[in-house]
Amino acid sequence: MSENPIISFKDFTFQYDAQKQPTLKNINLDIYPGEKILICGASGSGKSTIGNCINGLIPFSLNGRITGSLKVDGIETKDSSIFELSTRVGTVLQDPDGQFVGLTVGEDIAFALENDCVEQAEMIKQTFLAAQTVDIDRFMDHAPYDLSGGQKQRVSMAGVLVDKVKILLFDEPLANLDPATGKSAIELIDSIQQDSNTTVIIIEHRIEDALWERIDRIILVDEGVIIADMAPDKLLKSGLMKKYGIREPLYLTALEYAGCDINYVEGLESIRKLKLKENEIDKVRNWFFRQDKKEKINNNDYILEIEHLNFGYDERVQVLFGINRKIRKGEMLAIVGRNGAGKSTLCKLVCGFEKTSDGKICYKGEDITDYSIRKRAANIGYVMQNPNQMISQAMIFDEVAMGLKNSGLSEEEIKEKVYSTLKICGLHEFRNWPISALSFGQKKRVTIASILVMGPEVVILDEPTAGQDFRHYTEIMEFLKKINEEGITVIMITHDMHLMLEYTDRAMVFSDGHLIADESNAAVLCDPEIIQEASLKETSLFNVAQMCGIEDPVEFVDCFINYEKKVNGYGC
Repeated sequence: MSENPIISFKDFTFQYDAQKQPTLKNINLDIYPGEKILICGASGSGKSTIGNCINGLIPFSLNGRITGSLKVDGIETKDSSIFELSTRVGTVLQDPDGQFVGLTVGEDIAFALENDCVEQAEMIKQTFLAAQTVDIDRFMDHAPYDLSGGQKQRVSMAGVLVDKVKILLFDEPLANLDPATGKSAIELIDSIQQDSNTTVIIIEHRIEDALWERIDRIILVDEGVIIADMAPDKLLKSGLMKKYGIREPLYLTALEYAGCDINYVEGLESIRKLKLKENEIDKVRNWFFRQDKKEKINNNDYILEIEHLNFGYDERVQVLFGINRKIRKGEMLAIVGRNGAGKSTLCKLVCGFEKTSDGKICYKGEDITDYSIRKRAANIGYVMQNPNQMISQAMIFDEVAMGLKNSGLSEEEIKEKVYSTLKICGLHEFRNWPISALSFGQKKRVTIASILVMGPEVVILDEPTAGQDFRHYTEIMEFLKKINEEGITVIMITHDMHLMLEYTDRAMVFSDGHLIADESNAAVLCDPEIIQEASLKETSLFNVAQMCGIEDPVEFVDCFINYEKKVNGYGC
């Protein structure tokens, strides 16, 4: 490791022009060439602002006042330019739509090479190699905006990889990726870092997934202050993550529930490195055998019925093949599978955003296949994956209140409903803010609030927790569970296996337009064939069960989830 840092914050403070208080406060942080750093913190903690200072978006695109010093590769950033910094820092943004410049995937990936006047034959070669690296080469002629969220993320990553820079900055790189692709992305980032000795900075909420590969240090940020700068194992043992609203890895929580002293557990920084001693194995096994085994009771009243549903966006591309499924009233259902498998398409068909002439959709036994979007919206609410595609108002209050304007409610009643929903979604303190001042994760909560305030009988959410810290994740999910207990059916498209395990009753699993499984969540995440086919990732609880010689990992996972609900109230 070089003695000279490649990134150096010295007494660095930044305050956005629109804010009364600084977002970053007296930051002192050195990052050295070849290091791989993970930055984590609650939503609004300032972690993305740190990234934007490094890549030059602050102060050259996002205005504000800087005091102190920030040097990147020896250059004082405030005296530089966004172009000069872009030759040193490559960034994959949290919101991929904000990064596209090309009309096609190929053009977008090649953009940096075109700017550098690379010869055409060499440019085509490098562009294709970058696309192959992230498995997006089949879509070179597609428009980036027509791709799924995970595919868009891969295009953004390829656009960064094609240009040779000293620093790679990834802002929530896993937010829109299916679990297996997320795992591959972390492996790819690690491979690039190892091969090129590039400095890598990852800003991420999904700590367990980010720790799949080696991380040198974790920087924990809260309210604009660096709380901790530690090696991963030390931070996991410190209890600081839980204190500051960051989700611990599930395997760590399982060991704590079993009474293991985590201060003496080896390889705690990753499930791949975890080694359990005999006494720790005994504690886990004894804990498991003490737990009550519960049977689930199903309600047989169906609210949605999908019959023989086929769909393609054109005659050449079939997206869904013969989907037959019934969804019970009051269910909490997860829809999971690889990116582009047809999950979002199915839900758009249910809501009427897309039309099909092949198959039938029934709501409470009534055929709604030919109903308009407006007619379906009275009973079925849909929250899109990308909040920017839903937001139409400048102010938060106006966006959430918009659907109530013609409802016959008085202004005071509308205000009461909006404020109540904003409180539940953790947005009440921002009620008079402009939406433009929010982070991507906060915008996501605004769109969820705008649907929940309407009180539909079925709520469909596409990646409801993407970009959310653990506290806001829990608040939103507990609110969804609360309305679910009141009889509202909640359907969630998700790549978050923690969410799926803790909150939903079962999982519908898709792969390449086919429904390949409809089983309990634990059964899905302990089945290697389903995991492989649907690009999922086995839960680390499955790995713990195997380490401890527990014959039925599915039962172990179920016991963990039931115990967690009892201890913490999650999903209760």
